[in-house]
Amino acid sequence: MDMGGSSSSSSGMTMMTPWLHFAAGDYLIFEAWKPSSKGAVAGACIGLLVFAMLERWIAAFRGIMETRWRMEALAMVANQPGVVPLDSSPTSASDGKSDDGEVEVELRYGPRGASSDEKGSTQSVPPRTRTIAPFIPRHDFSRGTLYAVQALIGYALMLCVMTFQAGYIISIICGLGIGEVLFGRLGAQRHAH
Repeated sequence: MDMGGSSSSSSGMTMMTPWLHFAAGDYLIFEAWKPSSKGAVAGACIGLLVFAMLERWIAAFRGIMETRWRMEALAMVANQPGVVPLDSSPTSASDGKSDDGEVEVELRYGPRGASSDEKGSTQSVPPRTRTIAPFIPRHDFSRGTLYAVQALIGYALMLCVMTFQAGYIISIICGLGIGEVLFGRLGAQRHAH
């Protein structure tokens, strides 16, 4: 077995430094992207900071779109026969609004009112509540695409962190933090209790 060819091919490979460091020369996602000077590393750090902020913007945009899609689905389902939109026990005054100003609507199926049993006594029939939004291709394909893009960015950032280059890691963490400060409130979803 000739080992001469394998030793020459392995000498061209560079080993990853498996500890935190600030040294230049690590490959960043692509083979062609190898910042080897201090200026190139600084530029890569700025790019990663912006890239991490973009990930938080997409997360906020997804939250905004989820709220919009939910409201459109509620309106669509409310127009179907057999579905009665009811106010679900408002948490504040009798205006149907919660403490945060959002209107709370619950969709229920079936007839409202009373039914009688064999003895002729009247009892209320609890309506069924729809728990899953209907499949709306325009909403669900958009949701899937946004999630896939966000996952792609997240995995790319993870690969950058795995270089153990401390400047990259600090830039990504700062970018995620700044992005959350700028965009986090926009996509925050409120969960009804």
